[in-house]
Amino acid sequence: MSDAAPITMTAQGLQVPDFPIIPHIIGDGSGPDIWRAAKRVIDAAVQAAYGDSRALQWKEVLAGQKAFDTLGTWLPQETVDAFREYLVGIKGPLTTPVGGGIRSLNVALRQGLDLYCCVRPVRYFKGIETPVKDPSLVDMIIYRENTEDIYAGIEFKEGSKEAEIFYSWLSDTFPERAGKVRFPNTAGFGIKPVSKEGTERLVRAAIQCAIAENRPSVTLVHKGNIMKFTEGGFRDWGYDLAKREFGAEPIGKGPWCRLPNGIVIKDCICDAFLQEILIHPKDHSVVATLNLNGDYCSDALAAQVGGIGIAPGANINYKTGHAVFEATHGTAPALADLDKVNPCSFLLSAEMMLRYMGWTEAADRIVAAIEGAITAKVVTADLAEMIPGAEAVSTSAFADALVSRMN
Repeated sequence: MSDAAPITMTAQGLQVPDFPIIPHIIGDGSGPDIWRAAKRVIDAAVQAAYGDSRALQWKEVLAGQKAFDTLGTWLPQETVDAFREYLVGIKGPLTTPVGGGIRSLNVALRQGLDLYCCVRPVRYFKGIETPVKDPSLVDMIIYRENTEDIYAGIEFKEGSKEAEIFYSWLSDTFPERAGKVRFPNTAGFGIKPVSKEGTERLVRAAIQCAIAENRPSVTLVHKGNIMKFTEGGFRDWGYDLAKREFGAEPIGKGPWCRLPNGIVIKDCICDAFLQEILIHPKDHSVVATLNLNGDYCSDALAAQVGGIGIAPGANINYKTGHAVFEATHGTAPALADLDKVNPCSFLLSAEMMLRYMGWTEAADRIVAAIEGAITAKVVTADLAEMIPGAEAVSTSAFADALVSRMN
């Protein structure tokens, strides 16, 4: 289409044309089945909301197995460049081969584009039976730091020259700390960077989300009682930011504080938080946490409301506007080409993308269509197992059911 144009970022914020170019990665394994279904639903939602005045202009880019088979590389530079140029895109699940020194493709994209916020909203769809007594109490948005922590990938393999050099340096420079390495000759080493700047931009985004959505609290989740200068730093820097930039005032004698509009900033040790989300889920609304903690907590929360099959995700840099939305589950190769996989994670990620673009009317239609299909008990097999009396339908039939509910 001649009117197709990239999304841009200005001082006034994201500028979205009526026919934005959206790079997308179909994904591996079940990815093609998901894409075929999801594209129909997303396009139908936009059409229902705006008629012919707006439309997404899809631009396929390669990554994962398809990229390797076609171009001999798992993540072509052209793909990273496309996401950088067009700002907003979406991806299906990708294969990352085990071993061989190949980085996670997801991590490579996040770090290459400095997508420092991994945003994972977790909500319940009425009608799904889950392992917890009352999943409707779960309504949280996880803000997971996306570029630091152990995911920085600074590791030295056991027995390697690098590990030997690192331990030798540690012994010479900090002998008392080197003494804590119980089996140095067979140890691998990893470095965990956590910075004040990285923490502040993540916590700032979480607090801004709580303000924008009128949510009651932000919980800083950490393991600062053990890792005092990394995860403990995260906690302290988070509180300092809330006080300095948002005018938070202390509550009592502890570290908790409250913004002028009443939003409470609090913290929780990460292992205790895994209890909290089961016992007191209503006490937590927006969650800001480090990379590894966020990985665990977001998957655990997804299980409480029906699994990662309905868990969306986004990777965002709010300063540059770059954002890559993604299905949060794996490639499920056993379901490839069987027309059985659940496309909801991808669809709800697309809903987040549309909302990020300001196309809220189309986003609302996707959510309403999924709610309607679940209420009618017309779902894919994984959800049918959790909905008494549900009809298990194919991926494509589920897409048909969603499209039929767009108006």
